[in-house]
Amino acid sequence: MARGLCDGPPGPIPAPGHGVVRAYYCRDVTLDLRADPVQLTAALVDVPSVSRDEAAIADLVEQALRDQTTGFEIKRHGNVVLARTNLGLPTRVILAGHLDTVPIADNVPSRSAEVDGEPVLFGCGTVDMKSGDAVFLHLAATITDPAHDLTLIFYDGEEIAAEFNGLNHIERDMPEWLDGDLAVLGEPSGGWIEAGCQGTLRVRLSTSGVRAHSARAWLGENAIHALAPVLERLAAYQARQVDIDGCVYREGLSAVRVSGGVAGNVVPDVAEVDVNFRYAPDRTVEQAIAHVREVFDGLDVGFRVTDSSPGALPGLTAPAARSLIDSVNAHGGGGVRAKYGWTDVSRFAARGIPAVNFGPGDPNLAHKRDEHVPLSQITAVTAMLRTYLTAGAQ
Repeated sequence: MARGLCDGPPGPIPAPGHGVVRAYYCRDVTLDLRADPVQLTAALVDVPSVSRDEAAIADLVEQALRDQTTGFEIKRHGNVVLARTNLGLPTRVILAGHLDTVPIADNVPSRSAEVDGEPVLFGCGTVDMKSGDAVFLHLAATITDPAHDLTLIFYDGEEIAAEFNGLNHIERDMPEWLDGDLAVLGEPSGGWIEAGCQGTLRVRLSTSGVRAHSARAWLGENAIHALAPVLERLAAYQARQVDIDGCVYREGLSAVRVSGGVAGNVVPDVAEVDVNFRYAPDRTVEQAIAHVREVFDGLDVGFRVTDSSPGALPGLTAPAARSLIDSVNAHGGGGVRAKYGWTDVSRFAARGIPAVNFGPGDPNLAHKRDEHVPLSQITAVTAMLRTYLTAGAQ
């Protein structure tokens, strides 16, 4: 089994805004799927796996699954590791988690510490989402009486452009591995079930004018000034709130980039503003585009869609999803809420498969230098999923 690395003695952990922080141990751990998932999280964090550099961790995960689990069909596709049972059970649950992280920020290897008296694990990926991966791997190795057939997908390239996303490659080359009755993405949710996800749309609005020397501005037409009606409509926009399956999704329409101007003494003849629309999953991409067009209807602006991804309906009325909710409630979990933001649950929803985000960690800490996860959340999420996967369909 591969050993994690821990360089140097324990030291202070940067954690601005979190009060007193005390590091109290730093140790080597092993990639043992049957060990405490807290230890497994640390081991995974100690293997650097920045996007486009996931081969080492994929090798370790694949070998661990082959050596330490039984009853799984295991395949490798690039840096995606797949495993599934074929027991003929009435339902199939997909557990999917990405192996890559954002660039390391002096936060590997992992370190355990206390934050305001609570034991936590610091390190790149502790929240997003190696703790979720550790939970899934641990359950695959330790569940002996599953109530559902299981599919596990550990994939690469989630933190970067969609063309590198391993789920994209599986959908293209091995789509049958994405079939199931419920997909659980191990995205950080603080132990809440975050259902579905918002759609996202980016539109570039442009204005044109006439260049002139700024000392003789009346001879030109200022394209930046022509953006004023666009910004006024954005400032006045009233965001819709939508209740779907008991989850309230709040939409938002925001200017996220403005550009224009060529020199400090020139009236600009071109200006652009990028607008991001985060929309509830009851809208299609086409409906979202139509809505944004309507918001700016009548303005003399260019309109170009630069990026779009559909949302995902929560699908909480599906029997497999209801069983998960019952298991979380039985363990005093956080309950159910809407997912703000876009995640890969959208890929499953597009295939008609209910999908939720459920994992340890505060999503607000993802990608931060002081990224850390409470040990108690790793333990609690493991217990909730174990109950669901062993009795959720009974």
